[in-house]
Amino acid sequence: MTSATSQTYQGHQAYQGHQTYQTSQQELFRFLEDRFACAQACTECARECALRAGLVEPGGTAQQELLRRKGIMCAEVCDATCRVLSEDNRLDEAGIRAQLEWCRTVCLECAHVFDKHPGAERSAAACRACAEACTEFMATLA
Repeated sequence: MTSATSQTYQGHQAYQGHQTYQTSQQELFRFLEDRFACAQACTECARECALRAGLVEPGGTAQQELLRRKGIMCAEVCDATCRVLSEDNRLDEAGIRAQLEWCRTVCLECAHVFDKHPGAERSAAACRACAEACTEFMATLA
C-alpha cells in the first residue's frame, strides 16, 4: 500500500473508531478493492470517451461538437482520477472525494450527451459505470 493510500485509509479507519483486527483487515481489503475497481472503471471510461470523441470530425454540427468536447473532457477527467487513485499522491481524503465527485459529475453529463447519438451506447454505459464506481468508492470514504 502506498503511503498516501495508507494515510487515507488510516484516516478513514480512525474516523470509524476502534475495531477488531479481522474487521480492520476486511475493511482494508474492501477499501483497496473499491479503489482499484474505481480506477479500472475510470480507465475504461477514458478509453471509450477518447475513442468516441475521435470518431467525430471537428467542425461538425453543434451536437457533434458537443459530443466531441464532452468526450475529450470526460477522458481527461477520468484519466486524472485514475492517476489520483493509482499513484502515490499526497491528496487527503477530502481531495480524493472532490476528485471522485468531479469525475462522477462529468461522466454523468457525458453519458447524457452520448445518449442522444446513435452508436454511442457503449460509451454512455462506460460513463455510467465509472460514475457508479466513483459513488461506491466515495461510500467507503464516508
